[in-house]
Amino acid sequence: MLLNSFLYSIIFLFGLIVGSFLNCIIYRLEVGKSFLGGHSFCPYCKHELVWHDLIPVFSFLMLKGKCRYCQKPISIQYPLIELTTAILFVLVFNSQNLLNTGYLLLTTSFLIIIFVYDLKHYIIPDKVIFPAILTSFLFLFTTNSLLLNTVLSAFGASFFFLLIYLISQGQWMGFGDVKLSFLMGLHLGFPNILVALFSAFFTGAIIGLILIAQNKKTLKSIVPFGPFLVFGTFLAMFYGELIINWYCNLFFI
Repeated sequence: MLLNSFLYSIIFLFGLIVGSFLNCIIYRLEVGKSFLGGHSFCPYCKHELVWHDLIPVFSFLMLKGKCRYCQKPISIQYPLIELTTAILFVLVFNSQNLLNTGYLLLTTSFLIIIFVYDLKHYIIPDKVIFPAILTSFLFLFTTNSLLLNTVLSAFGASFFFLLIYLISQGQWMGFGDVKLSFLMGLHLGFPNILVALFSAFFTGAIIGLILIAQNKKTLKSIVPFGPFLVFGTFLAMFYGELIINWYCNLFFI
């Protein structure tokens, strides 16, 4: 029990650090810079940040959400991404299968970047989605998990979104969502892909109606769908089997 608590504490701290790195990747994708080198700096005054400015969550709290050097506000995105990454890492951690855990942690990181970037910029960058698809394919292939189930789920989901994209001429769905749905199919397989897609459309519809009711959006407004797909993916990852069993018991027994 004590050992498990220690391991999960380490994973949580590791998730905070990774979350900080993901924030760096997201920002540098936005400005077109490489995230492989260079020092972190304030996006306003460009002052180079030192180590005690970069402690996940803690630095944000100690600085009261403001840059130490220019006093401009620090986006709440930074601590939120760090905490979210840490929590998700704890949820996916499994000390009994390190290879599977490593894959899930890496995929989780890709999905977090996609969620934030699409939410902010209405686009899913190829620099993220293609490595994510390749990672899933290589993992499934090397572990002999690349089954007909996962292949059909990937192509089936992406074909469904491709039809929507073509019929609407890109008005209802972006092509990035087609690529994301392919990743989801590879990652989840059947029937969890159905849970993810249904959850995405359901939550998307609910949020859309709320935004329309609050006069923040109209029926013609563009709303990024990638974040809902990512939400559905995580829901299916953690609770897919439970949801499917609940549904079957509700309607078929």
